Amino acid sequence: MLVISEQHMAALHRTAGVQFENEMVAHGLQFAPKLAKVIGEEQLRRAIRAGSTRAQQHGFTQRGPVRLCIEAMFLFGSAFDDDPQYPWARAILQADAEQMTRANRLYEKVLDYQQKVSGPDGVNTREALRKLAQLSQRPPAPPHGSIEDGVMWELANVFPEKAAYAGKEALRGLVAEGIAAARKAGFEAARSQTAVVMLMFMFGHGCSDDLLYPWIARTLHDPRIADPAVRADRLERKALTWLSHVLAGHKERATA
Repeated sequence: MLVISEQHMAALHRTAGVQFENEMVAHGLQFAPKLAKVIGEEQLRRAIRAGSTRAQQHGFTQRGPVRLCIEAMFLFGSAFDDDPQYPWARAILQADAEQMTRANRLYEKVLDYQQKVSGPDGVNTREALRKLAQLSQRPPAPPHGSIEDGVMWELANVFPEKAAYAGKEALRGLVAEGIAAARKAGFEAARSQTAVVMLMFMFGHGCSDDLLYPWIARTLHDPRIADPAVRADRLERKALTWLSHVLAGHKERATA
């Protein structure tokens, strides 16, 4: 009778983990090619490891559910599971049901989101990114005196499909969180606060520490930048650079 030692079993688990990580890296290069190319393979691996750990915290241990969580992370940001603009994700993941049932519900919701928000081949998302890039060329235009109302207006203007899908209550939660984070960083100008909320809206509320968007964390936590106004300006310029790369990549694929 074959007896497998604990050390041997641990080695097998490590090998399986590395194999799964390699598969997810290859999948990420296909699923989100531009993002994967911009951040590089090593950063992509770090994000996938963090995503796998986060999936396991929700009781997802099988390959399919873990892979689905990582795909959702690419679509909605690594912290999608507690993002106020995606309350359905938290409800599904925290439901009292076994993992395959919850994974199927999450998969159905992701498909619904892609159909109603992203649009065919992501056309709505690309248009939103284009509008976001243009936003830097003009000051925020609040329809009233409230910064919160002004940001809400900008969100609906940049990505109307996403704003409608999320609903006003969820968006107000995101706006409140974003403005609070901006003020904590010393960003007092309406433009800077709007920029922070926009980044959360497009890349997830955890984007300031998301391994998929390391340029945000580097800018926000750069010890060489002491002036919050300079930091806010640098963040906006970094965002524009990232957007230009992504939009250029979409244009190249469209004309290929």
